[in-house]
Amino acid sequence: MSKWKNNDKWWVSSFNFKDEVTKQFEFKDNIQIHDATLRDGEQTPGVVMRKHEKVEIAKRLAEVGVERIEAGMPAVSAEDRDAIAEIKKAGLNSKIFSFVRAKEEDLIMTKECGVDGVIIEVPIGKPKLEMQFKWEIDRVINDSIAAIRKAKELGLYTVYFPYDTTRADEADLEKVLVEIMKETPPDSVGLVDTMGSALPATISYMTKLINSITGLPVEIHTHNDFGLALANSLSALTSGASVVHTCVNGMGERTGNCSLEEVIVALKVLFGLETDYDIEKAVELSQYLEDITGYKMAMNKPIVGKGNFTRESGIGADALLNTPLAMFALNPSFLGRAPKLVLGKKSGLASINVKLNEMGIELDDEKKRLLLNDVKNAGLEKKRLVSDEEFLELLSKYRGS
Repeated sequence: MSKWKNNDKWWVSSFNFKDEVTKQFEFKDNIQIHDATLRDGEQTPGVVMRKHEKVEIAKRLAEVGVERIEAGMPAVSAEDRDAIAEIKKAGLNSKIFSFVRAKEEDLIMTKECGVDGVIIEVPIGKPKLEMQFKWEIDRVINDSIAAIRKAKELGLYTVYFPYDTTRADEADLEKVLVEIMKETPPDSVGLVDTMGSALPATISYMTKLINSITGLPVEIHTHNDFGLALANSLSALTSGASVVHTCVNGMGERTGNCSLEEVIVALKVLFGLETDYDIEKAVELSQYLEDITGYKMAMNKPIVGKGNFTRESGIGADALLNTPLAMFALNPSFLGRAPKLVLGKKSGLASINVKLNEMGIELDDEKKRLLLNDVKNAGLEKKRLVSDEEFLELLSKYRGS
């Protein structure tokens, strides 16, 4: 972990790097990102990605530097199987994984796609077992052992993915993990907060619990139902998890998954970890996903929201362009972006000065005050921002043209 220092790209809290804080971290040396956009992201209601789009997304994920790409679920359709196979044949630097149920036919299909590894899902959450599947824990154990054994026979890197882990009965979870380790250990184990219902402290506890029982690498997979997907993923990583699962733009069912772009920036900026992820390409990929899926991001979505570096308030308007780190923790240029000043009810004289300077127009102080009053009134009456065209129209009566 590098020492904190402010630079021209970001300025975050120096308290993040105090020994009293960092001594709590148990980072693994080689944290990896496993991106599930092509499977979990496509589970966003109404989103469909065609084969050529999935291949393009995979190529872009590899360009970002993502170590593992979950290319899809072979059992879904023939096109999904073709997409997975084509992504594998593309010769990307990323390892290619697929997602399967604990069924032999799923595993055979995934092997035929040529992937490097497999995520084997098995339900373990108490509500899932009691209310959805009507399974006893012995069935979970037997299905898990059979699937892991088959995956290992097929030569696949095997991630055991007991989903809804955070709503499991602890005794059930321990029993399942002990039994699979006795019979046929996987390569790693997923801690899956399927319903996004755990606290960061809970994720920390469970990361250490799973590792203590199995001695295997732990992979964290979070959802955002309580707005904790990023916090929970980071909590797992600081507690010794080796792999973090993400989706571009935080896509996924309900409230979505942990955002790829947020993880990349947090690891580098908030923790000072040395990473090689291409952040500008991640921002470009974010826009590409929005364009091809129609899944619109919130204007203020962290890292990639289009309004993140837009400011209406007059306070600090002059600093916005000249010293952006006075106004933001991240310099917009770090993400290949630029700050933007907009006009409206909350504008001040500094806003007017910046706009006039941009246009190369001079006005005396009295006219500036009158123009500001007009801008404020226009924003109030329209209940929105004042466009550049509207500003020029308001400005015209003070310039004579």
